[in-house]
Amino acid sequence: MASKATDPVGFFDSGRGGLCVLEAFRKRLPLEKTIYIADTEHCPYGNKPPEEIVARAKALTEQLLAQRCKMVVVACNTATAAAIDILRATWPDVPFVGMEPAVKPAVLRSKSGIVGVLATAGTFSGRLYRETCARFAKNTRVLTCVADDWVTLVENGETTGPRAEASVRACVEPLLAAGADHLVLGCTHFPHLKPLIEQVAAGQAEVLDPSDAVARQAERLLAARNLLATVGDGVCLLYGVDGENMVE
Repeated sequence: MASKATDPVGFFDSGRGGLCVLEAFRKRLPLEKTIYIADTEHCPYGNKPPEEIVARAKALTEQLLAQRCKMVVVACNTATAAAIDILRATWPDVPFVGMEPAVKPAVLRSKSGIVGVLATAGTFSGRLYRETCARFAKNTRVLTCVADDWVTLVENGETTGPRAEASVRACVEPLLAAGADHLVLGCTHFPHLKPLIEQVAAGQAEVLDPSDAVARQAERLLAARNLLATVGDGVCLLYGVDGENMVE
């Protein structure tokens, strides 16, 4: 059955990280109904094998499509890296929007010629990250830091305090010392730590959050398919995953 403009837009992530993308989308398109699934039963994704992440991404997409979602936003860098191509091939009629580390704008804005990217191991091993760097960062030094433990901090609501600050400093300070003047947040959990990251950076580097860029891309795809909502109250349904079932 064909999608309608009044149908919802679906989002999923391993946990609460993708809520920053959802927030950016709802701010941009306040009339749209949205459904968000946090796959907390299987969080985090960063340390899981690609085949397991693909299986989860397909299962969550099926649940969103069962709710008549007209678009699926993969609000997770690791899931995008592992599964976005497979999702698009499996459901060719469904528009998918994924995450991509904001390497391009960081490179274009950098004055030092050095940028830092903070992400999970799964994102760094994905095709999208490698291709983006190869295309846009040929003349820029790109430093990377695997910050998997930041996901756990955010899931636990620990975005301030001594432990969070120590973890952020351990990742950020070496990038600053190496000359990075832009820090790319390559995981949707990481913007929840942005105030602390900016505090540690102390003006030495700009911190880039791709959430709004993803919201803009979602808007462009909906408009291209004549699926933008023109009426609605912007209701948002939030679900977690308990085993294989969605729970409010």
